[in-house]
Formats: sequence, C-alpha cells, structure tokens
Amino acid sequence: MNPHPEDLVPNPRRQVLEQTLAEVTARVAILEAALDPAHSQFTGQPVWVGPKARMFAEDLSARRARLRQAARALVDALEEEIRSIPAKIPPSTARH
Repeated sequence: MNPHPEDLVPNPRRQVLEQTLAEVTARVAILEAALDPAHSQFTGQPVWVGPKARMFAEDLSARRARLRQAARALVDALEEEIRSIPAKIPPSTARH
C-alpha cells in the first residue's frame, strides 16, 4: 500500500545531508580562495623572474586548481547523495 503524499514526512537523513552540504559549501568557498592572494600577487606583477619563478608559478597554479577541484568534488558527492535520497518518506520509516 503506497502512502498518500500528504501522509509523508520529511526524510531526516536527507535533512542532515542538506545541512551538511550548506556547511561544507560555506567552508569550500574559503578553501577555494585560500591560494588566491598568493596566486594573484605572484602572477599579477613580476616579483620574481626566471626559470625557477616560472616553475613556482606553474606549481602554485596547479595546486590552486587541484584544491578547487577537490573542494568541488566534495560538494558534488554530497549533492549526488542528496539526489539519491527521497525528500519525504512514510512516518514508519523515519527514524530520528
């Protein structure tokens, strides 16, 4: 017997994941910007030149990109998990 939509309750597991996503998203923004000041300072004007400087700039840019990619992957994983969980469930299956 399928419950009527009005008989369903919010899924506590999904609510916890949505709250976690909100917290992670706020922290990811901080992580994504962590290397921005150093990157913009170093790439904005010549503060150090030569082959070693180019290698450093390339490494800094690569690390910045990897940090952003890892942070985005974390958010994507949470969003995917949330999408796989129903928003509402029968009261008998809701455990707090």
